Amino acid sequence: MTQAAPPLGPKDRINYAETLDFPTKRLILIGTLLGLFLAALDQTIVATAMPRIARDLNGLNLYSWVTTIYLLASTAMVPIYGKLSDIYGRKRILLFGIVVFLIGSALCGMAGEAWFGNLFGGGMMQLIVFRGLQGFGGAALTSVAFSIIADIFAPAERGRYQGLFGAVFGLSSVIGPLLGGFLTDNVSWRWVFYVNLPIGLIALYFIATKMPRLASGLKPKIDYVGAVLVLIFSVPLLLGLTFGADSNYGWTSPTVLSLFAVSVVALIAFLFVESRHESPILPLTLFKNPTFAWGVLARFFIGAAFLGAILFLSLYLVNVQGVSATKAGTATIPLTMGLIFGAVVSGQLASRLGYYKNLIIIGLILMMGGFFLLSTLTADTPYGTVILYMIVLGLGIGPALPLFNLAIQNAVHPWEIGVATSSGQFFQQMGSTIGTAVFGAVLSASLAPSIASNIKAAEIGQPAAIVTQLESTRQKIANASGASANASRAGASGPTFEQLSGQIKAGIAKQFASVEAAVKSGDPAKFSAAVSSPALPAQMRAGLSRVPAQAIRSAQGQQQVLTTLNSFQTSATTAALSAARTTFDLTARATKVAFASTVSRIYLISIFVALLALLAVLPMPNLRMPKKGEGGGGERPGTIAAMEA
Repeated sequence: MTQAAPPLGPKDRINYAETLDFPTKRLILIGTLLGLFLAALDQTIVATAMPRIARDLNGLNLYSWVTTIYLLASTAMVPIYGKLSDIYGRKRILLFGIVVFLIGSALCGMAGEAWFGNLFGGGMMQLIVFRGLQGFGGAALTSVAFSIIADIFAPAERGRYQGLFGAVFGLSSVIGPLLGGFLTDNVSWRWVFYVNLPIGLIALYFIATKMPRLASGLKPKIDYVGAVLVLIFSVPLLLGLTFGADSNYGWTSPTVLSLFAVSVVALIAFLFVESRHESPILPLTLFKNPTFAWGVLARFFIGAAFLGAILFLSLYLVNVQGVSATKAGTATIPLTMGLIFGAVVSGQLASRLGYYKNLIIIGLILMMGGFFLLSTLTADTPYGTVILYMIVLGLGIGPALPLFNLAIQNAVHPWEIGVATSSGQFFQQMGSTIGTAVFGAVLSASLAPSIASNIKAAEIGQPAAIVTQLESTRQKIANASGASANASRAGASGPTFEQLSGQIKAGIAKQFASVEAAVKSGDPAKFSAAVSSPALPAQMRAGLSRVPAQAIRSAQGQQQVLTTLNSFQTSATTAALSAARTTFDLTARATKVAFASTVSRIYLISIFVALLALLAVLPMPNLRMPKKGEGGGGERPGTIAAMEA
C-alpha cells in the first residue's frame, strides 16, 4: 500500500530535509542526541544514588517520590510540548526544555544545603520539588527530539536515524548505574545531578548555533484550556495509580477514588474542548488516521510491558540470583545490548525495505517469546540462561522504539509531526505507569502469601525447635503483607545470616551475663531466679537447675558454677546458631521460590499485554515509506536563510 501525499499545509513551511546539507544535519543530530541522552541518563543515574541521598537528607519515607514527581511532571507535559513545538518550532522548545532541565539539575545537586534553610520543609522535600522542575524541562527533550528526525530527514532516511534514538536509551541504562555508583561512592551524590551541566551546555551550543528554527508554519494559536485539562487529567490519574499500588492507601481508598474521578471528568471536558478548538493540543482528527490510532494504542501496551520487564527483572536478579541492589541496573546489560541491536538494525532494515509493519510484528513476536522464556524462571535457573532470555526480550523490544515513531510520522501531515510524535510518547508513558501499578498489585497480592505457603511446606520433617522458628517467621511475613512487597520493590533486603548470628550471640551473652552476676553475688535466691528465667535457652535452664543454689556461697563453688555456665553457654550458642542457620536457609529458599514464581506470573501477564500490542498492530496499514521528495505536497523547498530571516 502506497502512502498518498498529504494535502498542502501551511504556506510558510520549509522542507528542511531538502534545504539542509548533511554536515548541518549531523551537527543538529549530535545536539539532539546529547539532549535526549541527558533526559535518559538522569532516569538511571539517580536510582543508584537514591539510598545515599535518602540517608543524607533523612527522607527515607519520601524515597519513591523523588522518582514519582519526575514522572508526573514529564508525562503531563509531553503532549503540550509537542503541540508548542509545532507552533513555535522545535528549536525554541528544545532550548527552553534544556535550560529548565539544567536549572533543575543544579538545584537538585544543592538540595539540603545550608543556604536553603528549611525551604519546603527540608532537604528531601527540596529535592522532590527540584526533581519536578527537572521533569518539567525533561519532557521537552523526550517529546521534541523524536520529531526533529522527521523534520531534517526525508521519510526514506528516517529509519536509520530513529534507531540511534532508541540506542541512546539503551546506552544510558548501561552508563547511568555505573557512573551514578562511581560518583556517589568516590565524589558525592550531588554530582549525579551536576554531571548534567557540562553535557547540557554542549547540547545547548550545538542546538543554539547549528539548528534552524524548524518551524511548521502553523499560526500561533494556543489551546490554553486544553493544556490545563491535560494536566488535570494526567496528574490525578498518575497519582491515583501511584497511591493505589501503595499499601498505605489501596485501590478503594477515598483519596484514590477521588483522584480517578477528577481525572475522568477532566478527560471528558478535554475531549469536548478539543473537538471544538481551532488548534487543539491533541487534534482528535488524528484518531481517524488508522496508523496513528492503532499505533498509539500499541505503544500504550508496549509501554506497560516494557517497564514491567525492566522493573521486575531487576527484582528477580536481586532477590533470587543474589545480585546487589546497586548492580541490578547493570545486570540488565544483556537486555540493553539486545535492545540497542534490535533498534538500530530494524531502523536500517526499514529504510532499505521501505516498509516497517512486518518488522514491528516480528519484534512483537520476539518480545512475546522473550516474555514466555522469562515466565519459566525458577529459583534454580542458571544466570547464563537468564542472560539468554534477556537478550531475546531486548531484540524484541528494540524494534518497537524507533519503528512506531517512524510509522506515525510518515502517516501524518508534516505540520502534525510534533503533536503526533509526542502523543505516542504520552500513551507509552501512561502505559508504563499503569502497567507498573498493575504488576505491582500482582506482586503485593501474591508475594507474601507465596512466601508463607513455601515456609509452611518447609516445616515438614523439621525438628520442633526449627518448626517453631519457621512458624514465627511465617506469621511475621503474613502480617507484613503488602509492606514486604513494597520494600522488595524498592530493593530492600533482609538481614544476612552474619547479622542474625551476631544478634544470637549477643542475646545469649546477655543472658549469660545476668546469670554470671547472680552467681558472683553469692545470693542463692538471685541465682535461683536467674536460672529459672524463661529467657534462657531450655538446655541451659535445665542444666543450671541441677546446680544446688547453696553452692555459690563459696568462692570455690562460684568458680565451679561459672565453669559449668561457660560450658552451657558454648553448647547453647552452637545449638542456637545451628537451628538459626537451618531456619535461615529454609526461609531464604522459600523466599527465592516465592519471588521466582511471582515474577514468572507477572511475565505470563506480560505475554498477554504484548499480544494486545500485536493485535493493535495488525489493523495498521502497511504504508510504504516515501522516497526522497515524495509525500511533500505541503512542503516547498527554499533557502532557510531567506525563509527564517
